[in-house]
Amino acid sequence: MKQNQFWIEIVALGTAIACALALLIATLGAAAVAVGGREAGQAAESGPASKTYQGMVTCSRCGAKHSAALGRTAANCVRVCVHGGAGFALVDGDTTYQLDGDLNLLKNVAGQRARIVGVAHGNTIKVSSVTAAS
Repeated sequence: MKQNQFWIEIVALGTAIACALALLIATLGAAAVAVGGREAGQAAESGPASKTYQGMVTCSRCGAKHSAALGRTAANCVRVCVHGGAGFALVDGDTTYQLDGDLNLLKNVAGQRARIVGVAHGNTIKVSSVTAAS
């Protein structure tokens, strides 16, 4: 009787180990698929290429026409408007883009012509870099 119980315990232990290994392999496979899917998603996100836009960095409230009656420079007007809740914008001819990016970089070129590198989604540019135009 003791010998039969020994073999039953060995078979049960082997079965438990096999189940644990199967669970481990399934978990690792699912993790690999999740990481691979995330990398594919990042590749798809980086699909739209960055483009360079040039124009006047202004605010969404004033656009290209700042009130001279206020006695402010264009740069100060933009900064005051943005501080008051307006967003940064880029005016390029008849087209106005909303700018989504680092506020400190955009404040440096407020009221000036600038080169904006980024990806446009509709009328919003996700800004990756900003330089003053010469």
